[in-house]
Amino acid sequence: GGLPDGTVDAGTLATDSVTAAKLEVSAITSADLPAGSVLQVVEGTHSSQETTTSTSYVATYLDAVITPSSTSSKILVTITFPADIVGSVTHTGGDYAIYRDSTHILAMNGDSNYSSVSGGTNMATNVSLQKLDSPSSTSAITYKLYMRARTSNTTMKSCHNSGMGTVTLMEIAG
Repeated sequence: GGLPDGTVDAGTLATDSVTAAKLEVSAITSADLPAGSVLQVVEGTHSSQETTTSTSYVATYLDAVITPSSTSSKILVTITFPADIVGSVTHTGGDYAIYRDSTHILAMNGDSNYSSVSGGTNMATNVSLQKLDSPSSTSAITYKLYMRARTSNTTMKSCHNSGMGTVTLMEIAG
């Protein structure tokens, strides 16, 4: 039984006769979706305050791991967290950055958080970093927040006061 392949086309079907619920689970794969489609979303969270006075980038525990389905996929990385920068000197500041594994892919470069208040400052703020990355990989990739202080007289904080930080990774079809 049944009709030969190619006998029924869109013109012979009644409107709304084929719904998503009637499709076989494997009928549409990520390869069938157009460029720009969201293929998967992954989220990582962390809520323990971390601090550094290092003037070199140091890793935090705010991260997430994604395994792209294609080497042509792009990954939209969004990291948000409560931050605080405390310094006892007039020029207080530092940077937050996004790393893909051990590769620095987004830095604010040059005191993204900075104050020149005489005698120092305490700046609490919400930080959001975003980068559209092209990793060209189908292996598991870790995206992580790093931070560094402008001088050793500055303390950089992530997930300030144990506030929730999130890393959201969206795989976008290339």
